[in-house]
Amino acid sequence: MKIKELKNKKVLILGIGREGVDSFVFLRHIFPKQVLFIADKKKFEDLSVDTKKLLKDKKVELFLGEDYLRNIKGFDIIIKSPGILLSSIKKYLSKRTKVTSQTELFFDNCPGMIIGITGTKGKSTTSSLIYSVLKEAGMKSYLVGNIETPSLSFLLNAKKEDIFVYELSSHQLQSLEKSPHIGLFLNVYLEHLDYYKNFKEYFLAKANIVKYQKKDDYFVFNSKIKEIKNLAEKAKSKKIEINADDFSKFLKNNQEFLEITHIDNLVAALNVFKILGIKEEKIIKAFKKFKRPAHRLEFIGEYNGIRFYDDSISTIPEAAIFALDSLGNDVETLIVGGFDRGIKHGKLAERIVKSKVKNLILFNPSGERILKEVEKREGKVKHVFVGNMEDAVKKCFQKTSAGKICLLSPASPSFGTFVDYKDRGEQFKKFIIKYGK
Repeated sequence: MKIKELKNKKVLILGIGREGVDSFVFLRHIFPKQVLFIADKKKFEDLSVDTKKLLKDKKVELFLGEDYLRNIKGFDIIIKSPGILLSSIKKYLSKRTKVTSQTELFFDNCPGMIIGITGTKGKSTTSSLIYSVLKEAGMKSYLVGNIETPSLSFLLNAKKEDIFVYELSSHQLQSLEKSPHIGLFLNVYLEHLDYYKNFKEYFLAKANIVKYQKKDDYFVFNSKIKEIKNLAEKAKSKKIEINADDFSKFLKNNQEFLEITHIDNLVAALNVFKILGIKEEKIIKAFKKFKRPAHRLEFIGEYNGIRFYDDSISTIPEAAIFALDSLGNDVETLIVGGFDRGIKHGKLAERIVKSKVKNLILFNPSGERILKEVEKREGKVKHVFVGNMEDAVKKCFQKTSAGKICLLSPASPSFGTFVDYKDRGEQFKKFIIKYGK
């Protein structure tokens, strides 16, 4: 959908979070006299101070509170935020209503190149890494999307030579009918089943990363995962498997960069640089400056001789396995567990047993299930259950040897004990600093 199609239409922005605010700012700039409608579950008093100021616009009509969905009938166009289930609004829609999204509008109107990155885990770090190298290489690039930088306002000044590194969640991909020029599909694991009916529906949403690519586009994909490999076989674009052997010389000569992210994701990024013709010296220079995004295998520091890593974003077993693979045999203490979604932990238990982890610090309820799986495999690991992060960090200092690693990689959501994964990670940092010398 072209932006001009929104002119003089009855347009509703559904959801006034980060993306919704950006969509409103953009549309108000383009259509200063047009009445815009906004609906959100939050009450006006619960909105941020900045959002309240923004919505005092005289040409805005608000539908807020628990019954907000009852007011979404009769619109020509609804710009839906990613977190709102399409199935939850279908019964309120008329046949003439077009449901779109910020991501869809950006893709349909962007004059520049889009590099899209998706995957269940690792996409934020990979996206940030690609952006940092493009910036070092002097390319006019922007980091947008699921990494908490809404994209639509960038269209105000976007040029043909611009490159947009777009981190894409399954929610953002779900309604797309256009794929990025360079699409990366890093991995896929069981996730977001509170949003999708099953794994198949979740995977199909992510499959839009390549579905609409043309023969001049590029698809960088993880062929180790059957579903992704099968998807690639149907692609019309130029296909590039993620294979470390293709960059063996670079990886051998620059082993200090192997801790940046999982080797597959690092190689995926290297393929992008190859496509764009970026020189090796620029890549190395950017890698040396690169810092992981917060709570994603983030190195907190060394305290009492112990290296601490915050991987609070880890909400599934595969993420904790990924972290253990990345950090290697120096991980001696692992903080794991949290909200229990009933996901199986057998593979994680196998990885823990094979590792050099000596201590498990466990959050219930999933911590108990993880421990049972480890004990089934006769893992010789000491364990302790904790109810808060302060006690967890105290135990880290007591049980971890100098020169070793303490890793927070819960393999579980944070619900119940913490506000969210950010709160969990921030508490981890706070108590490390408090009790570290």
